[in-house]
Amino acid sequence: MNNKILGIVLVIAGVALAIWGYNIYDSASSQISRTLSGDTPIEAWAGMVGGVISVLIGITRLK
Repeated sequence: MNNKILGIVLVIAGVALAIWGYNIYDSASSQISRTLSGDTPIEAWAGMVGGVISVLIGITRLK
C-alpha cells in the first residue's frame, strides 16, 4: 500500500516538474538566450529530465 502511494506521489510530482521545466524552456528570456548563444538553461533540462525520471520511478512503484 505504501509503495502505491509513493508511486502516485512520484508520478504527480514528476509531471509537475516536467511541466515546470518546459515552461522555463519556452519562456521569452530562454528563447532570446537560445537565439543569441545557443545555450539552454540548465534549470529547463533538470526539470524535464528529473520529471521524466520521477514519472518512470513512480510507474514502477505502482506495479
